[in-house]
Amino acid sequence: MSKVKGGARLERQGKTSYEWAKSHMKILDNTISRLKKRGNGKPLRGVTVGLCLHITKETSVLLMGLKGLGAEVACCGGNPLTTQDDIATFLASQGVHTYAWSTETQKEYDWCISKVLGHKPSILVDDGADMNIMAHFDPRFAKLDIKGATEETTAGVNRIRAVQRQGKLRYPVILVNEAHTKHLFDNRYGTGQSTIDGYLRAMNLLMASKRVVVAGYGWVGKGVAARCRGMGSRVVVTEVDPVRALEAFMDGFDVEPMSKACRTGQVFITCTGMRDVITKEHIDRMPDSAVMGNVGHFDVEIDSDYLLNRSRSVRQVRPSLDECVLKNGKKVYLVGKGRLANLVAAEGHPPEVMAQSFSNQLSSIMHILENYQNMKNEILNVPESIDRQVAVDALGAMGVRIDRLTKEQSEYAESW
Repeated sequence: MSKVKGGARLERQGKTSYEWAKSHMKILDNTISRLKKRGNGKPLRGVTVGLCLHITKETSVLLMGLKGLGAEVACCGGNPLTTQDDIATFLASQGVHTYAWSTETQKEYDWCISKVLGHKPSILVDDGADMNIMAHFDPRFAKLDIKGATEETTAGVNRIRAVQRQGKLRYPVILVNEAHTKHLFDNRYGTGQSTIDGYLRAMNLLMASKRVVVAGYGWVGKGVAARCRGMGSRVVVTEVDPVRALEAFMDGFDVEPMSKACRTGQVFITCTGMRDVITKEHIDRMPDSAVMGNVGHFDVEIDSDYLLNRSRSVRQVRPSLDECVLKNGKKVYLVGKGRLANLVAAEGHPPEVMAQSFSNQLSSIMHILENYQNMKNEILNVPESIDRQVAVDALGAMGVRIDRLTKEQSEYAESW
């Protein structure tokens, strides 16, 4: 399983981190308590769930929740560098089949996914679609009896949509990322905060006055841009979508093409899920000492190969920060080797927002198990009833009360 060394010390540390996260995830507790009312408290007994998620303290609460509901749980990391070793050690000690450590190579990362699929899960929970892609196209797993899956990232959703367009989707997939109580909060507030956290840990430089270039103005980009502005940064947004570009401009941000923004930016944050957002040509035009990093799912947004393998020299100057001296002598810096800066250099999203995302995951798993026989092999949204219940739970956990429509108002809303 894990190659992590540290034994009892890491296990204790992971247990403490798990308990801290759990104490701030009451929304998820509410969901688990509600599900325990089914199936004599173990509605997932006999079900094997395979998960490819970032192994963080927040994720451990979801995995332990699944185990408490009776499931056999096997997990691997959702990215080669984002596993928190103390959490992996703790989960393994609790009987969760854990294939994850913080320094995986790409080959080891793929091996870990294959080991999880080797447990023959009937439900997959994915972050980026790597496990779903392997389940679909690796001949070793062609005969797996998978009832359905969930996907919780924009990048993963795009990949699953491509599989469906090719007519090759083998089982229903619920797009948890599309739930309002996921992307409006996890993507925006979670990534916004954790990105700032990651960059500050990596570079420890003043954000105020810095010219920050945010590539992409989806929900992640919106959150990152807002948090950078809150830190006093001068934010420039780059976009390819005219509607999003217009929105960014009306939100008060400068909007420029990357070919122009790269000449004056001091800090660059890619949030697109697309490849080749910052290319060799952009890097060559950047000011000396520019810092760049990525919070899209995959390490394809920045030309990290050019930086790490074709620079005159590369050295690690701080944890998760590489100094790359280009052929012309200019120094630029890369956070987390171009992988998820908010997880490689920090700890990922705070527990309060992950509780909402994971409540959607749990409820979606139950929805699949209860309805898969009548579901087509297609992409599905999270049922509105689940989305709304997560919002109700979140408000309750925060002590917020809201109004309800009166009978007269409800009748008025339905009239013409």
